[in-house]
This record gives sequence, structure tokens and C-alpha cells, in this order.
Amino acid sequence: MMIGGGGLARICNFGEEASAAEIRLLWRVKYAYGNKEVISLTPRVYDYVLSNILRELREETASMRGSQMQVSPDQAQLLAMLVQMLGAERCIEVGVFTGYSSLAVALVLPETGCLVACERDGKSLEVAKKYYARAGVSHKVNVRHGLAIDCLESLLINGEAGSYDFAFIDAEKKMNREYFKLLLQLVRVRGVIVVDNVLWHGRVADPLVTDAKNVSIRSFNNDLFEDKRVNISMVPIGDGMTICRKL
Repeated sequence: MMIGGGGLARICNFGEEASAAEIRLLWRVKYAYGNKEVISLTPRVYDYVLSNILRELREETASMRGSQMQVSPDQAQLLAMLVQMLGAERCIEVGVFTGYSSLAVALVLPETGCLVACERDGKSLEVAKKYYARAGVSHKVNVRHGLAIDCLESLLINGEAGSYDFAFIDAEKKMNREYFKLLLQLVRVRGVIVVDNVLWHGRVADPLVTDAKNVSIRSFNNDLFEDKRVNISMVPIGDGMTICRKL
């Protein structure tokens, strides 16, 4: 089953093959998958959700340093579904890593669609490019190797403000505010920006945790809540995602 093809809805139609406990999406059990802890789907349902090409990418990434940075399958499917619901043709991803989320998005873009993929790490980007090619979506992905800030600023200089439908931020957390500021200019009215890791393993909710990264994420979350230019919804899947709709 390809991602974005109604997978989560179909999970609820397992018939006798799965128990009610297996399809309870908010089942509060931790399961380590690909070296990343996620709270949501059971292992059996995770296997059902993954398409073959995405599964292979997850498995290769699991053996790499930093594999915990990869988004979870349910997060990737949500991103793909949002892109489909928007009818998006032009997307931006800030922080590609090995390309799991960008591949999920590229797979559901129309043939004329374009995803600008910004990543500073060349080694992980080579893995992503390999899987784009294997999936037959390389023509949809405009790979930008370098700092995301430079990439986004170049798009604005090129006159592309307001021309993108969807953006996903999953990069250096202390830079979220700067990424969001630029993306808000690049994304059209009624377009969507999604921010990953907004719960940071649940530590942002603990006022006693005051390290720099937690303080930065907590402050950015508060900024989004106060921002009158967007409607937001914080979704507790993976490590937490905030969906922002530009007004």
C-alpha cells in the first residue's frame, strides 16, 4: 500500500485480522521502531502502513547515526495526506535527512509538482537522492545542499513569495523562528506550514527543564499560539507536530 492512499482509514477495516487494541491509534505503549520511540501505532499496524520503498528507506536509515531524526510512519502519512487535501503542487522541506518525509510527499505530488528539499548534510542527502531515483520522483525534487536559511532567502530573492502551498520544518530547532518567518512569506494564503518536534519528548511541558533547546522550542510554541497570521493545531503524533494554516 502506498502512503497517502487512505492508509490510516483502511487500518480501521482490518476485519478479523486485527484486534481493537491493535487499531487504537492512541494506544499508550512505547515501541522502538527504527531507533526512534513513537507513541501511537502497534508494530503490526506500522508494518501495514509502510509501503515497500519507504520501508526500505526506514531500514537503511535505522543503521545510520542520527536515525532518531527520521519522522515516524504516521507522521509521514499525515504530511502526505495534508499535501493531497491542499491539492499542493509546490512544497518546501527544511531538513531532509535521508529523505523519508520528502519521499512521502513527492510520491503524492502530481507529475508537474515540485518539492524544494533543503539539507546541509551531504552524506544523508545522497541516501535521499538514491531513494528519490528508485521511486521515480527525482524530477519532482529540487535538492538544495546547504544552509536552509540561504535556500529560503534565495527563493524570496527569486520572486517566489506566496507561490508555495505547503512547507515542513524539521531542522535545527533553535532556528525554527527564522525558518518560519521566511516560510510565512513563501507560502500562499490558506497554505500550510508544519513544524516537527514541538513536544520534544514531552519535556517542553515540564517547567523544570530549562536547557537551551527546550527553552527555544517552548518559546517558539508560544509564539505560534500568539501569532494572528495563522491558525494552528498541535498534533501529538511522533514527537509532536504543529500544523499552521496561513490566514
